[in-house]
Amino acid sequence: MVLIALSPFWNKTQKSSRSNYHSNVLRRSESRILIQPANEMQLILFLFFWNHQASQIMWYTSTRGMAPRVNFEGALFSGYAPDGGLYVPEEFPQLDRETLRHWSTLSYRNLLKELCALFIGLELIPRHDLNDLIDQAFSRFRHRDVVHLRRLRNGLNILELWHGVTYAFKDLSLSCTAQFLQYFLQKRKKHVTIVVGTAGDTGSAAIESVQGSKNMDIIVLLPKGLCTKIQELQMTTVLKENVHVFGVEGNSDELDEPIKAVFADVPFVQKHNLMSLNSINWSRVLVQMAHHFFAYFQCAPSLDTHPLPAVEVVVPTGAGGNLAAGCIAQKMGLPIRLVVAVNRNDIIHRTVQKGDFSLCEVVKPTLASAMDIQVPYNMERIFWLLSDSDSQATRALMEQFERTQSVRLPEDLHRKLSEAVTSESVSDEAITQTMGRCWEENQYLLCPHSATAVNYHYQQTDSGQSRSISRCCLASASAVKFPEAVQAAGLTPQTPAEILALEHKETRCLPMRRGDDWMQMLRDTIEGVSQRWHGGAVNPSE
Repeated sequence: MVLIALSPFWNKTQKSSRSNYHSNVLRRSESRILIQPANEMQLILFLFFWNHQASQIMWYTSTRGMAPRVNFEGALFSGYAPDGGLYVPEEFPQLDRETLRHWSTLSYRNLLKELCALFIGLELIPRHDLNDLIDQAFSRFRHRDVVHLRRLRNGLNILELWHGVTYAFKDLSLSCTAQFLQYFLQKRKKHVTIVVGTAGDTGSAAIESVQGSKNMDIIVLLPKGLCTKIQELQMTTVLKENVHVFGVEGNSDELDEPIKAVFADVPFVQKHNLMSLNSINWSRVLVQMAHHFFAYFQCAPSLDTHPLPAVEVVVPTGAGGNLAAGCIAQKMGLPIRLVVAVNRNDIIHRTVQKGDFSLCEVVKPTLASAMDIQVPYNMERIFWLLSDSDSQATRALMEQFERTQSVRLPEDLHRKLSEAVTSESVSDEAITQTMGRCWEENQYLLCPHSATAVNYHYQQTDSGQSRSISRCCLASASAVKFPEAVQAAGLTPQTPAEILALEHKETRCLPMRRGDDWMQMLRDTIEGVSQRWHGGAVNPSE
């Protein structure tokens, strides 16, 4: 006789047992379940059924509830859902204490492998393939641990997310996303054209992740003169045939307009296999969830107490992808408190503080230029999460915002948001003061974006509130990318030789001037890419 003890058991409130069992993160029930098969055949059948539950695919639905559900591959290639919403998982695994304790022993890359296995499904990408893809994604990172925690004076913990090729945190998510894309494209023998609008860091990280690929072309629109010189050179010095860069006479929100117009033409999108790698892409949010788990495990004083201790994670953000990732980690049971730090483009701050989700008249240029964004697309995911997956309410809210560019959050939603997230808006003056103080106290150079997070830490320590909770500030980029901001803080830039070498490289960048038909220029480029691909002339590795 064989006795099989299954504990923990799935919570009956879950839609299915798949995501919970799959990574041994089932919620515990009050009792253990003893299965007593009558014979060996019954045991084999039982184990087959149980393992089948583990291999089921995670499904994704639109925040607006009007589009068919898709698997991870569908969400990866889609960007926006057909109804204009963003893809979110149908269910969220609930992590128990034992799982968190186990995950706390993992390296960053192994932690990410566990998360990706949960949200992709082994039927789509078998585990050995998934491991290889993630290892390949991080093969060119400068730090052996991929990310690194710096413990500085007075309880200042900085999680460095910028050890990738372009010195920005977006290397983490985009390098993995590119590997996932290439995996499916090779299997399907297909080609995609990626269209990206960037405020600075996304474009260079996206180009780096796909340059030279035979299955992917990338078109990047950058705001000419509004990126730092280094950010622009990281994009315009890549001369691979599958890379196409436009310098737009406009800000990051303005250059998004022709991209939106092109993607609104569904037959055109389908004909040319278009996709986006902006922060709306679910794969990027998935990878960014690992930042929050790793930050928690590095900074939690102990996982032996009950309840588990909270850790405050301070997130500098523009479009809200990293914040959405943190909210999902919270929903899965990670005991973090989220603080969002923005610059003077403060729509997220006003939304958290006042429920005022509305655009300002103009984007304000700041030292934290990659966060100079007025439309934080990923707030839609957060609204959906906090409204208990109410797609109808989310759709009404976002459609009103798209019509009027101004929404007052319902009282209940605003209350839940302000309970889940604390916020601050940081001026350029406060950014430079924070950069100067961090250097004076630690001889550590912050980038202006990371400084928005550290500014919150200094506010808390100066007010005597620093010892009540462990805190981790996410550092989204290296200071080497922002010498102008470093100099504005009265400090001396430290520029690596590989960055200095960019100034001597050949560049290629097509202008999009005011008065030009930006949408038509974009469509013409896309059609040209398709003609070369279908004509067999694409050979970007040369």
